[in-house]
Amino acid sequence: MSGVLPIEWRIARRYLSAGKGSGFLSFIALVGVLGMAIGVAVLLVVLGVMNGFERELKDRILSVASHATLTGIDAPLADWQALATAAAREPGVLAVAPFVEERALIAHGDRISGVLVRGVRPADEARVGSIATHVRGGSLEVLTAGRYRVLLGKALAAELRVKVGDLVVLAAPQGTATPAGVVPRVRRLTVAGTLDSGLYEFDRNVALVSLEDAARIFRTGDDVTGLRLRLEDPFAAGRVVHRVAVDLGGGFYISDWTREHANFFSSIATTKSIMFMLLLLVMGVAAFNIVATLMMLVREKQTDIAILRTLGLSPRSLVAVFVLQGTTIGVLGTLGGLALGLLVAANLPAIVHGLEALIGITLVNPQVYLLDELPAFVTLPDALRVCGTAFALSCASTLYPAIKAARTLPAEALRHD
Repeated sequence: MSGVLPIEWRIARRYLSAGKGSGFLSFIALVGVLGMAIGVAVLLVVLGVMNGFERELKDRILSVASHATLTGIDAPLADWQALATAAAREPGVLAVAPFVEERALIAHGDRISGVLVRGVRPADEARVGSIATHVRGGSLEVLTAGRYRVLLGKALAAELRVKVGDLVVLAAPQGTATPAGVVPRVRRLTVAGTLDSGLYEFDRNVALVSLEDAARIFRTGDDVTGLRLRLEDPFAAGRVVHRVAVDLGGGFYISDWTREHANFFSSIATTKSIMFMLLLLVMGVAAFNIVATLMMLVREKQTDIAILRTLGLSPRSLVAVFVLQGTTIGVLGTLGGLALGLLVAANLPAIVHGLEALIGITLVNPQVYLLDELPAFVTLPDALRVCGTAFALSCASTLYPAIKAARTLPAEALRHD
């Protein structure tokens, strides 16, 4: 068989050739290559977008959210300093920061919005997260006690139409009893900067003030809402925070970033699986195109096949000829699709921005997708899975035409020639 194989390859290459001076591949073979390349490229780009979206979302969430939190079940945490000291000694815990958190209304002029007010200590907050790197027009250190300054999320500041130095009015949910009845407790705050994390959900809903100012506004006294934990392994947050809560004596409501944002990541995983199955249809069409290409070739080369059979070429060798043709088309299409997919994925943000500028439509709305750009990241397992599937489909698509060619009867094929 090893001596016959070069002959089979030469025949396969001749059948794929477009003729002298016309290039290596015939037109129908080129169509098959392009179909497979497009299918592979589309699937790689879509999976890359899902991977990039998931990775970017994780990075941005971890830059502004707590790895884990301990909060009181029915009341704020008293004697939180001792709890924070004990929690910081726990294995796997890198830093602990107290916070006071409450929902409120914030207004500027005739504009009003709901907001999540979080009271923090700048020094402690810098140890449990990287939110300080997202402050624009100021710094986290401006949140000093008694100054009543606030850092607003970028999208929230845009909604209220405020800039650094403007005054906003914060209305706390707890009212103050007066002879005229219960009236809302309000406080004027000075906008000292904005927060631009790139995560729309955070930038639209969060306002940071100093811990002491938040305690006065919401009347928590010396107590705090909870403790934020920074962990060595964020992906083990659920297990670690449960152990910490038990070691501290229990009586806490525990949460972590994977639980708070579980719906995002489960939906991404589900969508990724569904998209993979749906886009396999594109490669399926390309595989049918290879079948059609080879069937046309079998009909066109009926006389040649009959002559080859008459000269002694075995049916097994004829099968190998057409399998080599289909496999060549599949390999070229797969490699071309891999290169095209990686190229598009690497430049996808620039391509999307260019399309948005060209057609004047926002393709990636941060209010819908939570991110302000479309990242793409193709992983090696995904690339191997896509290319392996494409190669398997191209090989499988050669079987029927190859068997059809091998069953050609020389006498019948030459009867009308």
